[in-house]
Amino acid sequence: MRLNGLICTLFVTGWFALFGIAHAQDAIGDPPVPENVALPPELLPTIASSVPALGEFKKRLYDLGYNLQFSYFADGLGNPTGGVKQGAAYEGLLYMVLDADLAKIAGLDGLSFRVNAYQIQGRQLSAYNILNLTTVDSIEARPATRLFELWVEQKFGDLASIRVGQLSADNQFFLSEFGSNLYVNSTFGWPTIFSADLPGGGGPNYPLATPGVRLIVTPNDHLALLAGLYNGDPAGSGFTGLEQIKDPSGLNFRLQDPPLLMAEAQYTYNQDKTAPGLAGTIKFGGWYHFGPFNDVHFSIDGKSLANPLSDDVAKTHSGDFGVYAAIDQMLWRLPGGGPKKGAGAFARVSVSPADRNLIDFYADAGINFMGLWDIRPDDNFGLAASFSRLSPGLREFDSDTAFFTKTGLPLRNYELVAELTYQAQIVAGWTIQPDFQYIFHPGGGTVDPINPFIGRIPDAAVFVLRTQISF
Repeated sequence: MRLNGLICTLFVTGWFALFGIAHAQDAIGDPPVPENVALPPELLPTIASSVPALGEFKKRLYDLGYNLQFSYFADGLGNPTGGVKQGAAYEGLLYMVLDADLAKIAGLDGLSFRVNAYQIQGRQLSAYNILNLTTVDSIEARPATRLFELWVEQKFGDLASIRVGQLSADNQFFLSEFGSNLYVNSTFGWPTIFSADLPGGGGPNYPLATPGVRLIVTPNDHLALLAGLYNGDPAGSGFTGLEQIKDPSGLNFRLQDPPLLMAEAQYTYNQDKTAPGLAGTIKFGGWYHFGPFNDVHFSIDGKSLANPLSDDVAKTHSGDFGVYAAIDQMLWRLPGGGPKKGAGAFARVSVSPADRNLIDFYADAGINFMGLWDIRPDDNFGLAASFSRLSPGLREFDSDTAFFTKTGLPLRNYELVAELTYQAQIVAGWTIQPDFQYIFHPGGGTVDPINPFIGRIPDAAVFVLRTQISF
């Protein structure tokens, strides 16, 4: 009870702190604006814009062709109810990036370079307390210092660009701007259907990148065509869950695994401030993995894998694939505001074959309110939900297991997540974000491994308080 009270107190304190800041600002007026160095838009937001010396340093680097970035995420979170056990955790992430414009540095027109790395700290709440599929914190990972991306990119004017090196796909494909930029749960970035169905912890995504090549062609201002070819198993771990152990520092650079091919078409409209209509983006895409995938229900002799008389070797399928669609759409635009100020919604859907995947259907949706409060013009508020359906073949396997073992096991079916969040900007480059999530059917409704007599893992309530500082 003391732990539950502590978590709730921290969360509520965060909310009151935000409202206190707002009312204090309203009472005393805006603080005097220092004579800061004007930074290019691509460097914003950053706390350097509030500290003249830092702003001057960052601009001088930029003028030389370098963009040095640091972001630190500090998340306090806990589940006072539900999961396999209750508790609190701290999760931290230092994100380090160096971008180099080789046109400025060496006269190589259109060529750029990036290297970035992570320093990850803390205890994984989803992995230890909840055992859910949709990780409650997007920065959750094993504590480590690891290389992430390392690439060069050549742009061919405004028509195309090609990127080669160690790449991640989660910042390129199936992205929702409204989903990935606000919510704390990882599924609103790289969706659960990908993290569950692709080997190596969900393919090339945080915290593991992998060698690959990515091509973008932009025939006009509205249309973009993307394709990416990646090593299909970043750590060579398959579906063992050991990917972060087998590649502890991001230096494996594997090339020998069956490849993963991804492709996407994007159409954007009304993106300018002067556009008469509401801004939006529509995306259609798909992926194909060339490796072997085990059937979730049947063995190679055609019997259920739960049948004691089967040969206990799963039937193998050649390759795996999925298709998806996404939309970000402004619903109402704040009078006099930018194209992304007001109310906007997002939705995504994806399907994959049910015979070889843990999840065969995924959907998420949400609504965001951006800059509605005149005294807090950079604050964002949102409500979102995601639904992950476990494959029918998996439920049939559970049913067969219950039959052959003569036990009353629950049949796994779905995991549903609801998230409510408020992101407050203290100054440019510094935000505080109280967040609440509720996880229905953690793990898809699997049996509680610690207390199997109670049946499914109990639904979990999760409170999060995040702060992020970016330089």
